[in-house]
Amino acid sequence: MKTHDITLIPGDGVGPEVTEATKRVLEATGVKFRWDIVDVGSYAMEKHGTPLPAFVIESIKKNKIALKGPVTTPVGSGFRSVNVAIRKELELYACLRPCKYYPGTPTRYKDIDLVIVRENLEDLYAGIEFEKGTSDTTDLIEFIAGKKAGSILPDSGISIKAISAFRSSRIVKFAFDYARTYKRKKVTAIHKANIMKFSDGLFLSCAREVAKNYPDIAFEDRIVDSMTMQLVQKPQLFDVLVAPNLYGDILSDLCAGLVGGLGVAPGANLSDTMAVFEATHGSAPKYTGMNKVNPMAMMLSGVLMLRHLGEDQAAEKVDKAIASVIAEGKYVTYDFKPEAPEKAVGTSQVADAIIARIC
Repeated sequence: MKTHDITLIPGDGVGPEVTEATKRVLEATGVKFRWDIVDVGSYAMEKHGTPLPAFVIESIKKNKIALKGPVTTPVGSGFRSVNVAIRKELELYACLRPCKYYPGTPTRYKDIDLVIVRENLEDLYAGIEFEKGTSDTTDLIEFIAGKKAGSILPDSGISIKAISAFRSSRIVKFAFDYARTYKRKKVTAIHKANIMKFSDGLFLSCAREVAKNYPDIAFEDRIVDSMTMQLVQKPQLFDVLVAPNLYGDILSDLCAGLVGGLGVAPGANLSDTMAVFEATHGSAPKYTGMNKVNPMAMMLSGVLMLRHLGEDQAAEKVDKAIASVIAEGKYVTYDFKPEAPEKAVGTSQVADAIIARIC
């Protein structure tokens, strides 16, 4: 039996708890792993003086696959997002976020099975920013005024939104290839091309061109604000959604809400040669060490990893075991017990229940 070399990144906050629970579940399938455990985020900052040590990137490059727990990103100050840095450093251009309803999940919606494909490297998340009051920002404001492109107040901070033809076409092709591989019927491109004609307009133009190469798959486009309303009203009409970075991030959280919340929202960040699997949710530092949060999003990210490794039988075992635990409703965390949180179990107990069904 093959042993898979995997970079394991516990993260911080509740990351180590959900990562350990997921590690136990994956090992219960009988699949063999050799884990290279490395720190990022606040714990790495304390030990190494940086939230993303070079050896973390080196480990992922060597193993080609990582399973990563959530990492805290300070709001408004402090170090930049470790998540974004890893994606940029490894050219993980595609973010895959499935949102699937499991019977027994507390939600108003049923029979939802959506996949969000998000461009990962450009748009407003590229991190090209100019701070208020700096000389560079003043120069940029004066340049824009000189080109008669618009007026920006002098006390502004500026973030650049850049959309390229190459990356737009690449992510749309990824979405169509995914749809074809997994027998999906439709791809919907999300944009705001009616207002941002040179950035979102370019994304839409590229999407339309790529769609011509996939006559077996239906294609449509939606303006992003209209799309949020339609997802709330009639989510069953949609299948695979492909979007630039910011819209993809927002819509993936909305779709997670449709199927029960971030506790069941897995994710994968992919390039042509490497993959990092992680839950969509954040690090929830206020719950650190409390054995309280739902580990299923991380476990479902592990299911995506197993499929990526070609371990389809093991992936099916874990997916069915998770579905069984949710349907029974006994060994679930507080977010699945909104009316009786005192009857909820902890992170490790969820893992125990899932492992019992695998074994």
